[in-house]
Amino acid sequence: MSQSVTIKSNKYGINLVLNAEVAFDELLKDVIEKFKASANFFKNAKLALSFEGRELSEDEEQQIIAAIEDNTTIEILCIVENGTKQEAVMKENVEAFYDAVQQQYENAIAQNQMPENVNVPDQFYRGTLRSGQVISSDSSVTIIGDVNPGAKIIAQGNIVILGALKGNAHAGCTGDRSCFIFALDMQPIQIQIGDLIAKSPDKPEPKRRARRKEKTSEAEAQIAIAKDGNIYIEPITKNILNNI
Repeated sequence: MSQSVTIKSNKYGINLVLNAEVAFDELLKDVIEKFKASANFFKNAKLALSFEGRELSEDEEQQIIAAIEDNTTIEILCIVENGTKQEAVMKENVEAFYDAVQQQYENAIAQNQMPENVNVPDQFYRGTLRSGQVISSDSSVTIIGDVNPGAKIIAQGNIVILGALKGNAHAGCTGDRSCFIFALDMQPIQIQIGDLIAKSPDKPEPKRRARRKEKTSEAEAQIAIAKDGNIYIEPITKNILNNI
């Protein structure tokens, strides 16, 4: 079998190491061959994908994703750029989030009971939601991308956004206040949990004389929860997740 493609699995998905010297058409055939041979190992998996060893255009990346999904039962959720700060932040916060949720399940199983407020996301949307777009879910939902102003997410369960929340989000839309909203960058216009609503304050008009754009600090992952009849937005920690 050709060695122009190497698959490396990790906790977050798969990393494709691609030979930079092979023609792309041949490389694409090798990708198909490699994944067909590994189909049973990755059966029905939902994975993040990263590339190494070769510069790819956006069109080439999409061709590789299509080749994988058309020839296996794998679903590629997103492309992660290796070695970037965004990758490091995403991995750190996603790991904390899912580890904490998994711990809740393990504790519940040990006690022979399943708490109603543990709701792992089971619907995924890959891509940026733009103004006017609405996603509705009768369960929990994970967005791999940003939610821009004017876009809206409505879910009966939890909402997890692996990107920036700058639009509207409504978790627990049937009235469940035990649900939460998680985002790597929390800047919503409005959020709602159950019947509770919180709106962002109006931002002051920027001063026109300020020409130089100041550097802003990196966004901090946050979670919105309902407590004592109010919505609170707090930095994400394992302790918070273990107590929601």
